[in-house]
Amino acid sequence: MNPHRGKWTWAVTVALVAAVLGPGASAGADSDRSGLPEAIDTVLGDARMEGGVASVVVADAASGELLYQHLSSTRLMPASNTKLSTSAAAMEILGPGYRFTTDVLANGRRSGSVLRGDLYLRGTGDPTLLAADYDRLAAQVAASGVTRVDGRLIADDTRFDAQRLGRDWAWDDESYYYAAQISALSVAPDTDYDTGTVIVTVAPGAAAGDEPVVTVTPDTDYVDIEVRATTVAAGGANALAVEREHGTNDIVVSGTTPVGGAGAKEWMTVWEPTGYAADVFRDALADHGVKVTGPNRLGRQTPAGARSLASHDSMALKDLLVPFMKLSNNMHAEILTKAMGYEVSKQGSWSAGLAAIAGYLKGIGVDTAKVRQVDGSGLSRMDNFPAGQLAKLLLAVRAEPWYADWKRSLPVACDPDRFVGGTLRTRMCGTAAALNARAKTGSLTGASALSGYVTDAGGRELVFSIVLNNYLASSVKPLEDAIVVTLAKSTEEAATLVEPRTARGGDLECAWRKPVLC
Repeated sequence: MNPHRGKWTWAVTVALVAAVLGPGASAGADSDRSGLPEAIDTVLGDARMEGGVASVVVADAASGELLYQHLSSTRLMPASNTKLSTSAAAMEILGPGYRFTTDVLANGRRSGSVLRGDLYLRGTGDPTLLAADYDRLAAQVAASGVTRVDGRLIADDTRFDAQRLGRDWAWDDESYYYAAQISALSVAPDTDYDTGTVIVTVAPGAAAGDEPVVTVTPDTDYVDIEVRATTVAAGGANALAVEREHGTNDIVVSGTTPVGGAGAKEWMTVWEPTGYAADVFRDALADHGVKVTGPNRLGRQTPAGARSLASHDSMALKDLLVPFMKLSNNMHAEILTKAMGYEVSKQGSWSAGLAAIAGYLKGIGVDTAKVRQVDGSGLSRMDNFPAGQLAKLLLAVRAEPWYADWKRSLPVACDPDRFVGGTLRTRMCGTAAALNARAKTGSLTGASALSGYVTDAGGRELVFSIVLNNYLASSVKPLEDAIVVTLAKSTEEAATLVEPRTARGGDLECAWRKPVLC
């Protein structure tokens, strides 16, 4: 545990400022000299925030001194800024070297190359398992000498409970990759590790009137594709829709795509990811000459005496944080939440995981009575955090032994590498914040947030948390950027207002725009 927990210079400063200025007032150390509060107030007065509400805090990272606050205790939807608490708690509770393990085990007796009994595929939540990893597991089974299983293939996902979707997730998000079902066994189709999804690629036919060509990655029959789309003449409309019917694995492709056109590529969730994993693994076994005679069965626990035939370990958590945080992967957050629940209380549930996260936050000085976290990712609109508590978290983790790895996972403004810049890779370019600010983005309809670190013109590191809600503008991210760039250009003596730019798009999380990050 961190020996510095409880030593809260910043918290004392907040209390003194609140006592002098009153709740919600703007405040800054030597504010008459710096002009920083006035500059940030001007940004927040932009017409795009008319009728909206903002919670903003800026502090000196080294001393914890409060430099600015605006409605610092007002609880707002943080969207994906919720991942700050989830990721930090995971590093403390699970540890930077934590790895998910997936095992294949046998229950029964061997007769030569025949296993007379069931084969178990046991998962612990690995969100990075690719079809290639299941293929390697199957190769290990074949290398053990088994060519036939006279029994069933049991998919053991019992490390986690059976609740697949988070609290208050929107029903109409359910088929899209950012709201995939959560299981201790699943498959990711790519190295973004969008677990629980398949990639549906639609290409136009050779001539007008032809049916478009549809492929699925990974190559699996777990989903059924119904093509209702048509290829039209070159120059026609590329207007394709790819949708999964609720409660099924029936994916319908409709609309038109022109000859020589771009077609479409969509990441779609599957219904029941445990079955998806079992199906992919059975196919891999068959490819390696291992025949399973019985059916797939889901959700049954592996017997204590089962013998190990194959095993696969994920990358370490400190490395998993990179795709998780850079690309704002919701499913990684939820899997880690359930994994923390299991680690702390042997219950792989949201309630147990959230209790573990709350315990960590309380231990570092975050007032958990002033926040509400109901999932790991921030996809729920019931999540509520004030900027003041997010800033406390950002200050406290600087003393953790794993801080360098955790900070490395935050997106970097204007770095074009998507596994460095992540959801900030096109933001704040050509400014003092470029390749300087490291922060977590967050977006839902009517909710946007940006919280992290930036170094000012005098070399001083600052902590900032900006949470904006209830606006009607298409995007308020230029306002967040203007505040951060203002901080980057400031010194202890002076701050220059950076005017907000015009938004280039709506307020969707950049990572949600597949396949290209904005």
